[in-house]
Amino acid sequence: MKICIDPGHPSEVGEGTRGKKLTEIRAGWLVAKRLEALLKAAGHDVTLTKSREKEFVKNRKRAEIANAFQADLHVRLHCDSEGGTGFWTYYPDRPGTDSTGKRGPSPEVIAACKQLAPKFHAALAAGLKGALRDNGCLPDIRTAVGSKQGALTGSIWSQVPVVLVEMCVLTHASDEAFLLSDAGQERMAKALAAGVAAAL
Repeated sequence: MKICIDPGHPSEVGEGTRGKKLTEIRAGWLVAKRLEALLKAAGHDVTLTKSREKEFVKNRKRAEIANAFQADLHVRLHCDSEGGTGFWTYYPDRPGTDSTGKRGPSPEVIAACKQLAPKFHAALAAGLKGALRDNGCLPDIRTAVGSKQGALTGSIWSQVPVVLVEMCVLTHASDEAFLLSDAGQERMAKALAAGVAAAL
C-alpha cells in the first residue's frame, strides 16, 4: 500500500501551536519519521509531504503531493492547543469550498473516508488507551477551519482518502510530556501504524 505522511506546519496558516518545550512542527516531524520507519518495515511504500522539519509547504501542496503519489491513505499529523486533553481523528464527510473557490473532495473520496476513518481511529485509540484521552472520530466540520469551509483545505484538495490526527493538546502539561518522551513518540507512531493497517 502507498501511504503519504503529512507532518503538519509550517504552512500558510502559520507554525502551529507550542507547549512549554515542544512545538507542533517538532512533534509532527518526530512522530512522522518514526511512523515512516514502521510502515516501511511493514512493506508499505511511504512518502512525506516535506523533506525537512521546518520546510514550508502550503496545505494545498500537501494534498497534491499525496494525490501525485496516488496514496491509499494520506495521514496528516497535528497537535491541538484548545482547552482539554487527548487526541482526535478528523475526516471529510461533505464537500467544502476553500478561499480560492475550489470545491471538494469528491463523493468517492468522501465515501472512502467515511469507511476508513472509524477503523483507523478505533485502532489508534486501542494503541493509546491509558496514555491519552480519546476524543473520538469526527468530521472536518467540527474543526475551526472546517466549520467555515465545510471541510479542511487539505481535504478539499485531496483526491485520495485522508485523515487528520490531532495527536494531543500541546498546551496540556501531561499531553506535552507524553509526546516529549521517546516512549510516547514511539507509542504514538505504533498506534498510528495500527490505524493505517486497520483502515486498509
